[in-house]
Amino acid sequence: MCWQVTLNHRLRQLRQQKDRLRIAVMGIGHEMRGDDAAGVMVARGLAERAARRDTLLVLDAGAMPENNTGPVRRFRPDLILLVDAAQMCEPPGTVCLLDWQDTVGVAASTHTLPPYILAQYLTATLDCSIALIGIQPADSSSGAPLSPEVNRAVDAIVETLAAIE
Repeated sequence: MCWQVTLNHRLRQLRQQKDRLRIAVMGIGHEMRGDDAAGVMVARGLAERAARRDTLLVLDAGAMPENNTGPVRRFRPDLILLVDAAQMCEPPGTVCLLDWQDTVGVAASTHTLPPYILAQYLTATLDCSIALIGIQPADSSSGAPLSPEVNRAVDAIVETLAAIE
């Protein structure tokens, strides 16, 4: 629950500058590697729930999120949420909201570009806030299914992000 409190605090801070926030959610991951698909599954679940909202851009960025920067730049968000499985030495399914500057040591070996480098590029390109929603994987081996713990975390993240107005 603490990630949700941290997210709500960040949203309140941003709303002091602007009432109607534009939020981009980039689901990152490799869907053929078990729990590494967590970010992708969040994007797919959220896209279904938020299809007609003009203040929310949801992208299934897969294993190459850098290929999705064009739509994000055109959308001009106030907040970008990168959602990805992250090795944080926590119990499987643990969710943390991380500042991208603090994620240099967070493992993201299945992607062509680590999320902190993507965030660094987006920060230099856009005037917006960026955070990483990290989900602790249980099993990211090739061909593994999404674990029950990570599946529950995905559902909780989708519910929380879908409720943001």
